[in-house]
Amino acid sequence: MGLAWRSLAVVLAVLGAAATMAGAAPQVPCYFVFGDSLVDNGNNNGIVSMARANYPPYGIDFTGGPTGRFSNGLTTVDVISRLLGFDDFIPPFAGASSDQLLTGVNFASAAAGIREETGQQLGGRITFRGQVQNYQSAVEQLVSILGDEDSAAARLSQCIFTVGMGSNDYLNNYFQPAFYDTANRYTPAQYADDLAARFVPLLQALYSYGARKVALMGVGQVGCSPNELATQSANGVTCVDHINVAVRMFNQRLLRVVDQFNRLPGAHFTFINIDGIFSDILRAPGSHGLRVTNQGCCGVGRNNGQVTCLPFQTPCANRHEYLFWDAFHPTEAANVLVGQRAYSARLSSDVYPVDLRTLARL
Repeated sequence: MGLAWRSLAVVLAVLGAAATMAGAAPQVPCYFVFGDSLVDNGNNNGIVSMARANYPPYGIDFTGGPTGRFSNGLTTVDVISRLLGFDDFIPPFAGASSDQLLTGVNFASAAAGIREETGQQLGGRITFRGQVQNYQSAVEQLVSILGDEDSAAARLSQCIFTVGMGSNDYLNNYFQPAFYDTANRYTPAQYADDLAARFVPLLQALYSYGARKVALMGVGQVGCSPNELATQSANGVTCVDHINVAVRMFNQRLLRVVDQFNRLPGAHFTFINIDGIFSDILRAPGSHGLRVTNQGCCGVGRNNGQVTCLPFQTPCANRHEYLFWDAFHPTEAANVLVGQRAYSARLSSDVYPVDLRTLARL
């Protein structure tokens, strides 16, 4: 067993211990998740869509095997839920029981975007608007369970909400000219403005339905994914800069959104700088236990990124040394690194203004 693998095993053991300390209650009463395939844990399983991961080798390192998670194991929100002290992972909204609503559910859907049309070439998905509507439905059920709106509002005000949207608005919209004309209609700066303008009223709806402790998960380094390296990088190693520059424009808008919402009564919004965390990891991957940063562990073609992981394909054996699991999604090893830093910032640039551990205490 190599040093990197032992380190990951220790981290996962610590995560398990964080959730199973005798008698320890979670740091917050509930955790609600919104997002796309980076955190979808089964909501797309019953949808007619190409964006599904409920088949092996997805979940090869997850207890119980494939669940719909786009990873070999844990996602970032699985890591966060453990660090917040929850005994069980946050379940998908699809099929969740009323009792599970009390401790939170995951509304994320692979291929979903802020824009309604985003990801439509992949089939069915629950857009961010649809996820917000599902949350509103869940809150109405919570009111019934708890007896009145004040009780529900009091509980929700203490819960953590993470919202990770925008990746598909670039990957499966703006940078897909064969299917979408947005790149012809908007400059990158205009597109970032438009996305933020569409995002705000949906976040406002969450706030109106009780969300107070909200972390906006920034868009990561899309231009460094094996798919973009395979299709647009001359040497298959150098990240596609124009994509990363465009994404950073949107992330910059999110900082303003955080400031805007923090002027509202009781609101505690924060930004998790996924792009910056990935940049730091890529500067010295070896110090983070990673050896391969430009290829998928499971995939087909150049960089294992031209076609994503196929059913029953044999993945790489040293998954703990890979940054990417498939053409687009990180490995469990990478998700552990990101989830830890979202929860407890390693650098001041990791979050704005606070990390999730601090958010839980507010």
